Amino acid sequence: MLCTYVLALLLKKTSIFVCGSRSFAAKDEIFCLFEGVLDNLGRLSQQYGLSKGSNEVLLVIEAYKTLRDRAPYPASFMLSQLAGSYAFVLFDKSTSSLFVASDPEGKVPLFWGITADGCVAFSDDIDLLKGSCGKSLAPFPQGCFYWNALGGLKSYENPKNKVTAVPADEEEICGTTFMVEGSTVLAALQ
Repeated sequence: MLCTYVLALLLKKTSIFVCGSRSFAAKDEIFCLFEGVLDNLGRLSQQYGLSKGSNEVLLVIEAYKTLRDRAPYPASFMLSQLAGSYAFVLFDKSTSSLFVASDPEGKVPLFWGITADGCVAFSDDIDLLKGSCGKSLAPFPQGCFYWNALGGLKSYENPKNKVTAVPADEEEICGTTFMVEGSTVLAALQ
């Protein structure tokens, strides 16, 4: 069972909330929380037909809609176009899809885990998740995305390589790190 906690902002029009490098938007029943900065925002905004005043969160929503509705490209193609430091969590109410990604260097911290009642939880604050996720808590692997519509965690840097969980040492706070076959450990405690 996949449960998702999403801010319930049910509006037909676009709603945007910006706080520092973190922004939230809701458009067409797609809700996205984005943290970070895209270095190529201008070029991608033009590519997706957005106005010059668009921000990163609106770009991610439009790119996702293109991917979902009409693009022949896999999610790894869309994500490989994003340059910068970022992490985002997107929920599409119309398809009940959860789409989460982190930049290739993991510059924006993102953690995830499974709560006691079996729900997937995401946060940039590890302390927020410690109480509810226990040992299932882990850093979200950099250069990867989670999309429940595609069956879970995948690498967008190496889309043909399998991502596997590697149990952490007993004394570590997080119970798992993730490794993309053929590469080094992607998520490690710092």
